[in-house]
Amino acid sequence: MAKRDYYEVLGVTRAASEKEIKQAYRRLALQHHPDRNADDAAAVELFKEASEAYEVLSNPEKREIYDRFGHDGLRGQTGFSGVEDVFTHFGDIFSDFFGGEVFGGRRSSRPPRPTRGADLRYDLTLTLEEAVQGTRKELDVSQLGACDACQGSGSAPGTRPELCGTCGGTGQVVQRTGFMTLATPCPTCRGSGTRILHPCPACHGAGRSRRDRRVTATVPAGVDAGMRLRLAGEGERPDGGGVPGDLYVFIDVAPHERFEREGRDLLCRVEVPFTRALLGTEVEVDVFGTTVKVRIPAGSQPGARLQVPGHGVPRVGRAEERGDLVVELVVTLPTRLEGKARELVQKLDKLLG
Repeated sequence: MAKRDYYEVLGVTRAASEKEIKQAYRRLALQHHPDRNADDAAAVELFKEASEAYEVLSNPEKREIYDRFGHDGLRGQTGFSGVEDVFTHFGDIFSDFFGGEVFGGRRSSRPPRPTRGADLRYDLTLTLEEAVQGTRKELDVSQLGACDACQGSGSAPGTRPELCGTCGGTGQVVQRTGFMTLATPCPTCRGSGTRILHPCPACHGAGRSRRDRRVTATVPAGVDAGMRLRLAGEGERPDGGGVPGDLYVFIDVAPHERFEREGRDLLCRVEVPFTRALLGTEVEVDVFGTTVKVRIPAGSQPGARLQVPGHGVPRVGRAEERGDLVVELVVTLPTRLEGKARELVQKLDKLLG
């Protein structure tokens, strides 16, 4: 039976990129893998066919020969020898999927990823002034670290872990599934290669204990409720070494007695006697230690909003870009009028019609 065109096998065009070829092979390999189609001989053949096509088209030299001379040009050159090569290529592409372990008796050349600790969360409530101006906070974070009593071994003082009898200390158990040979973590020692027969009484054999650690967080000016800060490497320390996780600081902002935040604007309400609203005046507003003068035009109405540019909340990371200070007027009226004051208001009433 004549071989099908390799591009047709993978379902790509002759102009397909290396990435497109790899993606096409990955899709077909997952679909026709023997472990998913144990009783389907046709699927196994399709899997081998796709792997052979990928072996040629993923190699620039072999692909050039194939494009010029077809299958005849590759006779004796493909180096494709059957099942072992099938799983070699499959393992190279899916090492992440299976944890970078053993494929067809070979170990993936990709180095194993270092163990990464868990991420931690810290809820931090700021005052509005701290959120607007930025601040530094000392955070007491509860983390798991090496037990002081056993120095992280998990064994009681004076004892030490023993070699695991199930895996012989390798931490892995080899399993054969269909055509594949996979190494999985040992169920007895959970991949450590050792067993603790006399657990440490302080940490109960875990090798780690919880402790508080102080972390300094720099909060940039302009943060708002709902934002979060990422402190890289300040999370949980993994057991046995590796890469620490991250600490995520979730921001909340407490209400302020004088100011409200509207996006990047700061709103405050200022009481002004009705006479000053009629005649016009100037008031001073203290914005977190900075005195801002606000001119109130004559005839200003109750509830009027006056904007003072550049005295609001800065954009995070761009302190020069600030919102506005918004002053909302609360015009106050006297509750009682007597004597001369009443006469003057009556005269004003006649003058204004």
